[in-house]
Amino acid sequence: MNIQPGGQEGSDIGQFMNKLGLILENVLQHFQVIYFKGFTFLPDMAIHFGSFFVTEDFTRVTGESDLTDGIGFVFHNIFADDEDGGTAMSGLNAPIEAPYVRIFPYAIHQTLHFKKNTRVSHVSISVSAGYLRSFLKEEAEHFGYLFDSASNFWIEELMTDDILRTVNDLVKREGPGVMTGFYYKMKATELLYHLFTSLKKRGSAAVLELHAKDIHAVYQVRDRIVSSLSQPGTIAEWKQIAGMNELKLRKIFTQVFGMGIYEYYQHVRMKEAARLLREERISVSEVGYQLGFENLGHFTKIFERHIGKKPKQYSSEVRS
Repeated sequence: MNIQPGGQEGSDIGQFMNKLGLILENVLQHFQVIYFKGFTFLPDMAIHFGSFFVTEDFTRVTGESDLTDGIGFVFHNIFADDEDGGTAMSGLNAPIEAPYVRIFPYAIHQTLHFKKNTRVSHVSISVSAGYLRSFLKEEAEHFGYLFDSASNFWIEELMTDDILRTVNDLVKREGPGVMTGFYYKMKATELLYHLFTSLKKRGSAAVLELHAKDIHAVYQVRDRIVSSLSQPGTIAEWKQIAGMNELKLRKIFTQVFGMGIYEYYQHVRMKEAARLLREERISVSEVGYQLGFENLGHFTKIFERHIGKKPKQYSSEVRS
């Protein structure tokens, strides 16, 4: 299925979702569909991706899928959404919500909030647990939490350059002229490969059973952290936001985001530092001070640990 602007987008998207057993109800009335493609390889896998403009505020609770023990992989707002990227949003200069890469079982419903006059883009891959296990083969033992606790895990992974490159390659408006379905299945598999390569770096600590309120709580803590990167906050503040004790908060945060709270804060902080150097072209010293560092030597050390290069070297390379 290849849906382009000006066609029967709503009807065709509905047909695609019905094949997966997903119910859209009246969701499409809140979107202007700019671009959409969807391919099903049932009963094992399905992939769809597209761009949308949100016409009014609304909240959506996701449904279950007919895929057996279905697992969802969502790459949200991480691909180029302009004429050069191939998914043009002509005339729409709306802001874009923050990107994320998320993995969840369809047995856990997601509550998604959409804001009026924002742009949304995504790549979504749905996979049955059995097919995923066969795809991973002997590597499946490293990801037991996906299979042993299939109704309770929830993971958000940081984006890597390989993931970003593959997503943007996959969503190019001009697809292959032949064997289209086979091509997109291979690209989806490539994307999962890069994601699981990143996930394998996580520790193998015991997985806690998660409930919706636990997931909501750690996202509130995460949102507080990223809202003020110059000040990390305190464990007392985070405990109050989450409404749980420190040990439980630390365990659930690490389980969802793959790293401890302070490490996550530093990583996101350095990603922002890299963005400021690359896009805003601010000096290294100004970036350090802007993000709360009084000692630029310490800033350099932390930046190199998370980005792989000293900030001056990074700045020089991205501006050359």
